[in-house]
Amino acid sequence: MFSPPAGRPQIILYDLACTKGVCFDPAVWRVRLALNYKRIPYRTIFLEFPDVRPTFYALGLVSSTEEAYEAPAIHYLPSDEYLMGSSRIIDFLEYKYAWPSLPAPSQSEAIRRIETQVRSYLDTIFELSILPRIINILSPRSRTYHRHAAEKRYDFPIEELLDDEEETHWRMLEGGMREISGLLQAKKAVGPYVLGGHVSLTDFMIAGYMQSARTIDEAVYERIARFPGFAQIYDACAAFMEQKD
Repeated sequence: MFSPPAGRPQIILYDLACTKGVCFDPAVWRVRLALNYKRIPYRTIFLEFPDVRPTFYALGLVSSTEEAYEAPAIHYLPSDEYLMGSSRIIDFLEYKYAWPSLPAPSQSEAIRRIETQVRSYLDTIFELSILPRIINILSPRSRTYHRHAAEKRYDFPIEELLDDEEETHWRMLEGGMREISGLLQAKKAVGPYVLGGHVSLTDFMIAGYMQSARTIDEAVYERIARFPGFAQIYDACAAFMEQKD
């Protein structure tokens, strides 16, 4: 039975705040899953959306553009280092805490192809059904910030993403989701993960998206979980998602 990492925190994780008081961002979830899996003690600082850029800037984190200041970030306490971005943080964790290892997609051509397909579909679902609903779990300050950023990107109110076309897009995605679901179950006889018996970063990417959907809107999560391959990986990673805050 998995229990949250114990001991004095070695890492401070900077996450995005929501009214539920738990992690809801898929990029942050990838880092959180890695921390939990490797049993690295950490604590979380939740930031409202408008506070991310000034906080990260004050910490000395450098970004080429204002838009690129995004959670997650970490403060690695043993060496007083700060890092930003899920991929960079996970590479750092894998270097500092090599065991238990987390195989990356680049280590297998087949897994890399699967991850590319999965990411494409889940990114589409996130933009279609999750992005417009994030405002439902944000504080007034963050809601205003998120709405402004989204409407600057789309040039129309984000609620317009939730129209009749949402169902049409879901129907268009179903065939591909069924195909990917089958690929995710290819090694089911060996174990529940993409690689079979060993968890990988690809599993954490999938579980992170699904947990994000579940936190923001349970119905969207349930639509993804209807595909057995996705549900299988989510369930297998559930033990590493117990520490949500």
